[in-house]
Amino acid sequence: MAPRTRTRANNEGRMSFAEHLIELRKRLFRSAIGVLLGGIFGFIIAPTVLDVLREPILEIARSRDASLNYDSITGAFDLRMQIAIYVGLVVSSPVWLYQIFAFITPALTRKEKRYTFGFFFSAVPLFLAGCASGFFVFPHIVEVLAGFAPEEDTSIFLAKYYVDFALKLVFAVGIAFVLPVFVVLLNFMGVISAKNILKGWRVAILAITIFCALATPAADVFSMFLLAIPMVMLYFAAVGVAFWHDRIAEKRAAKLLTEGLGSSPA
Repeated sequence: MAPRTRTRANNEGRMSFAEHLIELRKRLFRSAIGVLLGGIFGFIIAPTVLDVLREPILEIARSRDASLNYDSITGAFDLRMQIAIYVGLVVSSPVWLYQIFAFITPALTRKEKRYTFGFFFSAVPLFLAGCASGFFVFPHIVEVLAGFAPEEDTSIFLAKYYVDFALKLVFAVGIAFVLPVFVVLLNFMGVISAKNILKGWRVAILAITIFCALATPAADVFSMFLLAIPMVMLYFAAVGVAFWHDRIAEKRAAKLLTEGLGSSPA
């Protein structure tokens, strides 16, 4: 009888602490494999990625002396490995995003588990769209920051710092675009209601503005708004989905209550 009881408990989504650790290890291992395979691909295409990232410097070099430089003998190899890791994270995003949702899924009811694929198929495009947005504003940021240097001076960009700045910006914006999906997921899990999400809209907009201000230079207001506007829209879209879910949940609860009262003995 014990194995049957354990199976029924697992089917209901309840897991022991040890089972959670085993599940977490499995999900982390699969994510690591995905990042590793993506990193191999990233290592191969690293020169192409570097050529694209170098374009803003070449644009600056048309008006003044500017170049990308390495400060150590291993700098070029370290830079290629750094690009490979970030490319691996972006390329393998469908893998590790799915593993995150798959790890959270046992906390959902059987009906709510059907929405897991909806979360996944919305999170991946949003992450890639965020990375594309960060990549799009990056040249503008470099142009604005480099514009503070006098024209008669030479701009020497350390390769490791320059690429690290670019890739972190791209990845951070990608993650920021996915956060509304996790807000909706928390709503589906019953952790936070739509009213509470909407109640914190001022804090959310302030946080988005601060994030965009940190991710972009203070002098480049256009890039800041270019990132902030879609993030605010995604936040309110998440609020709308949460209200839709709460309304359905309330109707379902009222229906169950009515059926329960109707079937109860007089």
